[in-house]
Amino acid sequence: MCESQTSSTRESEILILYCSLQLLERTIFELTATCRSSISGFCVLLAAFPTVQISELHTHKEKRKIAHILLLLPFPLTFKPEEHAFSSQSHFFSSDRRPNTSSMAFPSSLLLLLLMFGPFFLASVSGLNAEGVSLLTFKGSISQDPEGSMANWNSSSQDPCSWSGVTCRDGEVVSLSIPKKNLLGYIHPSLGSLQSLRHINLRNNRIFGFLPPELFSARGLQSLVLFGNSLSGSLPSEIGALSYLQVLDLSQNSFFGSLPNSLSNCKRLKVLDLNHNNFTNFLPLGFGSSLPALEELDLSYNKFNGSIPGDIGNLSNLQGTADFSHNLFSGLIPESLGRLPEKVYIDLTYNNLSGPIPQNGALENRGPTAFIGNPGLCGPPLKNPCSSGLPSSDPFLPREINASPPTEMSYNSRGNGNRSSGLTWSQIVAIVVSDLVGICLIALVFFYCYRRAMTSKKKPSSVNSDKISKAKKECICFRKDESETISENVEHLDLVPLDPQVSFSLDELLKASAFVLGKSGIGIVYKVALDDGLTLAVRRLGEGGLQRYSEFKTEVEAIGKVKHPNIVGLRAYYWSVEEKLLIYDYIPNGKLSTAIHGRSPMAWQPLTWEIRLKIIRGIAKGLAFLHDFNPKKFVHGDLRSNNILLGQNMEPYISDFGLGRLVNISGSLPLLQLNRITAEKHNKENYDISASPLVNSSSCYQAPEALKILKPSQKWDVYSYGVILLELISGRSPIVLLETSEMDLVQWIQFCIEEKKPLADVLDPFLAREPDEDDAIIAVLKIALACVQTNPERRPSMRNIVDALKQ
Repeated sequence: MCESQTSSTRESEILILYCSLQLLERTIFELTATCRSSISGFCVLLAAFPTVQISELHTHKEKRKIAHILLLLPFPLTFKPEEHAFSSQSHFFSSDRRPNTSSMAFPSSLLLLLLMFGPFFLASVSGLNAEGVSLLTFKGSISQDPEGSMANWNSSSQDPCSWSGVTCRDGEVVSLSIPKKNLLGYIHPSLGSLQSLRHINLRNNRIFGFLPPELFSARGLQSLVLFGNSLSGSLPSEIGALSYLQVLDLSQNSFFGSLPNSLSNCKRLKVLDLNHNNFTNFLPLGFGSSLPALEELDLSYNKFNGSIPGDIGNLSNLQGTADFSHNLFSGLIPESLGRLPEKVYIDLTYNNLSGPIPQNGALENRGPTAFIGNPGLCGPPLKNPCSSGLPSSDPFLPREINASPPTEMSYNSRGNGNRSSGLTWSQIVAIVVSDLVGICLIALVFFYCYRRAMTSKKKPSSVNSDKISKAKKECICFRKDESETISENVEHLDLVPLDPQVSFSLDELLKASAFVLGKSGIGIVYKVALDDGLTLAVRRLGEGGLQRYSEFKTEVEAIGKVKHPNIVGLRAYYWSVEEKLLIYDYIPNGKLSTAIHGRSPMAWQPLTWEIRLKIIRGIAKGLAFLHDFNPKKFVHGDLRSNNILLGQNMEPYISDFGLGRLVNISGSLPLLQLNRITAEKHNKENYDISASPLVNSSSCYQAPEALKILKPSQKWDVYSYGVILLELISGRSPIVLLETSEMDLVQWIQFCIEEKKPLADVLDPFLAREPDEDDAIIAVLKIALACVQTNPERRPSMRNIVDALKQ
């Protein structure tokens, strides 16, 4: 179009100049890099016009195009003061040397020379290489840099590797990282010419416009982090050329359209975060099968539709949360999602999914909150059951469902011998008789309960009073749920804070990314990271437990009042009939058991004696606080090295305090006793000397009398504490495997003492200690042996242990 303009009018001159600048801007970085290409094709046109008044370029876009080209010049332009204005407050420039183009005029022949030779001066006179020119071109696309993050980017510098935000390796640019600097501008295609570029991080700026396809010419790109900007448009299909790409974070932008099928070429992709955009349509075909290395997946808050691909279950390396929430996904939840690792939290909230919820693998034991916002879903863990799915035309459905008259059923049952689904007379009689028998049995049961209740009103004899009382309780159990008031069963669908500093809501908690830390009979524990950076641990209690809100509230609030530096703080809770959540502080360094024994394949650093002694003292202080707490003295009841967490500086925190009561389903035996009975039964039935030493080891922490006494005692905690001390000293698991047998750790230590084995045989071989620390180790060993006495009366109190450890 530019070459067809032959008029000498001012409007034609402006039009040709603008078109030429558009062409020049797109190719100038390539011309400069090669220093061999010719730009005479469109510059000759500029030489024909004497002067161009840039103030006549009316639009912001036209002016900015010229401004970007002038930024490439290695020397400032000079104009008459009365005719031209220079200001650091210019709409286009933020430095003193940048001209205000609103009232600027210059001969087009001069412009021609500048455009033809300016980049060559930039590359040759100043010594700046091609990568530096490309970076300066990108700087030209940034119209505002209020924090001066690119202030030292200039042509006078011969080495772009010294520029802020630029990282080089072997003299080549490998990283461009300018996050959270409030940059305003767009991404220039010139970045694609940096062939050694591996990382781009421009997160949390004000970058707008489309992603240029030329950007993906940097084939070695490994991470592209652009979240928190104002980018729009579709994701170019050229992204498929990035075979080394590992991190793609485009979240919190305004991208739209479909994901390109070429994304499946990014076989090394580990992180795909597209949340809070406007992506639409189906996920690409083979989405799950084509990205085998994917570890993080967040598609939330978009407009994806269609069914969730079944091959998502093939993403065996996923971690944390697989977030599909707040989209338009429809259809059934594929059972293959259950094949994802069990520690993956699958968030399917707020879609259009329907049908039953598969109960396998990673989908098992999920609470109702993981599926809210999908009215069509049914079955556990939701309240609404799935319909039978029988066709309404079936003649054997009840009359309310089937519109056919009764005579038709009789006819089909007897007269139509060709119908294989009809019932014979003998079948009908059998059904009726069985129904009558069932009704009679139910009537007899209620009659029995009624007679027992009436008998209890009379004065019973001392011999049978206990039996009558027991029978009365058995009858009451049939109507316990019906006797509960509405206020006790009401669902409290909000977070109840136990700490005045709690500033997060239930909605924030449910939307946050979650990572499964572990599973147990008590429930699932998640690590939850809120948007403000706060990290919490959320325990979802298992099925059953206390169903009355008043009881749950009393127990939880009692636990919430316990505040101590060595006890994990309970921050808030959530209760409903089907879902109960406990929100704790997150303790970063994991379990004590892992610190003692390590966990393959993680790197493991043995604990020094100084750290072990710090842990020993901290646990003792926390337990003594529980035992002496006013007005109610507490018993932990399930103390194990798995329940001791380690903080940032390896300080110990006692966790899972009070859970035994909250998950006590039967109401008779405490949870830890049930666990021990089950473990011992399992050991007898499945004895295997080759089993892992950690299998069924929880019972080894429990005092011998715990099986005989129903009421928990503080002496139980003292015994468990003694086993933990032995574990820290010896480095051995609670079950010690010998050549031909196995025994618990307490028995093994006692055996070593009886055999008068040297101290070195008892100590952890990985224990790093000084020679003068042996006396302290022996003193702690004596305390441990006192704690594991068979007779509970001979065990010291935790307060006495704290005092002894101070010496």
